[in-house]
Amino acid sequence: MKIKPPVKQGDNIVMQISGLGSSGEGVGKYEGFTVFVKGALPEEEVCVKITLVKKSYAIGALQEVVKPSAERVEPACPVYKECGGCQLQHLSYKGQLECKREQVQAALGRIGHLDIEVMPVLGANDPWNYRNKMQFPAAMNAEGELQIGCYATATHSVIDTDACMISKEANNAIMKTVRTWMKHYNISAYDEKTGKGLVRHIMGRVGVHSGEVMAVIITSGYDIPHRGVLIEWLKRHVPGLVSVVQNINKKQTNVVMGSKTRVLYGAEAIKDSLGTLSFNISAQAFFQVNSEQAEKLYNKALEFAALGGKETVVDVYCGTGTISLYLARHAKQVYGIEIVAPAIENAKKNAEENKCSNAEFVCGDAAVELPKLLAGGVRPDVVVVDPPRAGCEQKVLAAIAEVQPERVVYVSCNPASLARDLAFMNEHGYKALVAQPVDMFPMTSHVESVVLLNRMVKPF
Repeated sequence: MKIKPPVKQGDNIVMQISGLGSSGEGVGKYEGFTVFVKGALPEEEVCVKITLVKKSYAIGALQEVVKPSAERVEPACPVYKECGGCQLQHLSYKGQLECKREQVQAALGRIGHLDIEVMPVLGANDPWNYRNKMQFPAAMNAEGELQIGCYATATHSVIDTDACMISKEANNAIMKTVRTWMKHYNISAYDEKTGKGLVRHIMGRVGVHSGEVMAVIITSGYDIPHRGVLIEWLKRHVPGLVSVVQNINKKQTNVVMGSKTRVLYGAEAIKDSLGTLSFNISAQAFFQVNSEQAEKLYNKALEFAALGGKETVVDVYCGTGTISLYLARHAKQVYGIEIVAPAIENAKKNAEENKCSNAEFVCGDAAVELPKLLAGGVRPDVVVVDPPRAGCEQKVLAAIAEVQPERVVYVSCNPASLARDLAFMNEHGYKALVAQPVDMFPMTSHVESVVLLNRMVKPF
């Protein structure tokens, strides 16, 4: 039976907000019909103007908060409302952690039809200035003025700002220095529409434990006018600077980095550590952007893996091998599988530099490589998965169930795909016991989770 929506575009309504959506927007029911409202919080009564109506939901613009939540706070960032980087600065940090736990719980119940204990979220000691990597786009506005900062929500329009409050201060110092240099020497910013202009993005990378800093300038061409001055200014104004790198991206695309990189000053990579492991981080290498919270995440994965030193572990979607190496110190043997070849090369290098001889890395599709390992006599006691936001491919989950490890540790950055995959594993002999959310990205709507699954029935 087709139900006609009780609202139409342009309507003004008053409604109650009951929760948060996956993008941090308020969600509530109006006459039983779902309405999403950006900027609204749970337990608030709000006035809303309907801007879009679909068959099963509507979107509304917040006009007024009639009854505010006790957890509503004034956003600290001056460009918060325009910027698309953060979604939850108007919610207290305590409120953010509570909502993220509820988000995971709701997804597991609604999508996975699973009744799993969801632990309180492991929050950050300091929810500000945590990003060790930051990319600032550069552009010119309609008046010909230089804009460097962040993209407006769901656009590629650049919002000008002097600093990002969730970025490490060294990254902000890099951005400010490059801005001064561009203005002083009239260096052009890239225009995505025309493909003209030199500077596309300014990127900073900070070694949180080492203190080493890398500045990366991403350009549309090879030559950089007055680059010697830029290097000297960066050395003077950015504490800890050990590297200045240029990345060249000549393609007319919104992809940030190109394939060609050259060192303008200092080292090719900076060093940082997670626990007792050290890593070389180049301009294009993957490394968790929140070093402090990454250690909490990996420690929880290690706890769930329950390694005693005699186990064989397979790490699926191993990337550059950070989790693999973290586990290898406590296991007999670890195999990492990753389909991206450069990531596997980084993983092998990381294993070598950390003198980790019991970690082996395989480049290929996990659905193919897992049965190969089994055929070769490898019997994993624990399988760890850390897939992208889309979750695991079903053939990979089926392969994991086929090799029958005692435990599976699932690391997820998306509660929805996590719930779907856990439901599949439940149907194939694995029961999810507990979920531990970790707040890797304070002030945003994103939440990571680590889930422990045990094999329900032992094979005959």
